[in-house]
Amino acid sequence: MNARERFLSVMNFEPCDRTMLWEFGYWGGTLRQWYNEGLQWRTGIREDVIYGTPVSGEAMPAADRFDPQLKSLFPSKDTRDRDVSERLGFDQGFVMLPVNTSLCPAFTPGVVEERAETRIEVDGFGVTREVRNLADSIPHFISWPVETIEDFEKLKERLQPGVSARVPVNWNDLIAKYRDCDFPLVLGYCGEGFFGNLRRLMGEVKLLTAYYDDPDLIRQMNDYFADLWISIWDEVLSVIRPDAMWFWEDMCFKNGPLISPELFREFMLPYYQKVTRFLGDHGVKVRIVDTDGDCWKLIPLFIESGITGLSPFEVAAGMDIVEVRKAFPRLQILGGIDKQAIARGPDAIDEELDYKLPFMLEQGGYIPHADHIVHPDVSWENFKYYRSELRDYVARCGN
Repeated sequence: MNARERFLSVMNFEPCDRTMLWEFGYWGGTLRQWYNEGLQWRTGIREDVIYGTPVSGEAMPAADRFDPQLKSLFPSKDTRDRDVSERLGFDQGFVMLPVNTSLCPAFTPGVVEERAETRIEVDGFGVTREVRNLADSIPHFISWPVETIEDFEKLKERLQPGVSARVPVNWNDLIAKYRDCDFPLVLGYCGEGFFGNLRRLMGEVKLLTAYYDDPDLIRQMNDYFADLWISIWDEVLSVIRPDAMWFWEDMCFKNGPLISPELFREFMLPYYQKVTRFLGDHGVKVRIVDTDGDCWKLIPLFIESGITGLSPFEVAAGMDIVEVRKAFPRLQILGGIDKQAIARGPDAIDEELDYKLPFMLEQGGYIPHADHIVHPDVSWENFKYYRSELRDYVARCGN
């Protein structure tokens, strides 16, 4: 089986030779450390991939050929690992259709003001932030493009339907290539989601308070985006059918969701149902949400929304995939292997895999990988050991 066929079999809970051999991703600092510890530099990583830059693995959708028009919106989408994948013999990973469903045109990114130790810059989403010049640290966010309904009305100039300006100039060539591809093809390039997308445009504080102070703004934005995405996808799906849809939310933290299930039901569920119904009617049956943290309380709502799978199930936030599988037998699960256990070494790795893999692989609908991006506490030797043991389990258990 090729990677595309195997992925669809696993997601459909069908018997097949084995599950996918994938990893989620790595921080730039992790890969640089591994090169020093013995990973051979072949493709390597660019100089601008710094300590905190995410590098996509196979289970983190990215573009195989990055389109320059999206660079200002998603500068890390073209940063994909090759050396770990080739060294450890991973399967071909997700490839995203390069369709811009966000701002078109994007804001022009650049530096607004240079200071002694920091600089003020604007990104492609129109977000203004202060960034330290000499340290890799979290920026201080100053403003976002949407504060009021008037701001959003103005932003609609950059949120008009139509595909021609939202795809690469070689779109027709890509379509011909992707129709016969042997890797899983994914729709969802621009972080589609009815929490994450608004957070990107409004910031966390404004979004969280707007549920109470300005609920009509939330409804209008999500209603508009649902219609916009359906309009764009309708054109795309008329010429090619991807294997899955990827939504990005990151709406949970260690102790639970950032909004209550009640708010989810009111402000997200109707719009998710609208778009997942459209996707299902057009043959996109696998619909995955990427969210961090403790999402236990939201899983039933995601399922009711038409979502079929979740990733990456962070263990430190209480996401035990064995218990999730018992509670939701037909939920597609990607991830859930404790990266902290990988960092601790062989004994902890054996305990982690012994507990999770036999049961999860027997149940099906599961792709094992670390529960988020692999951090530099994980040595190259420990990572190789973890992947070797995981591969042995997959070979013995199949799917």
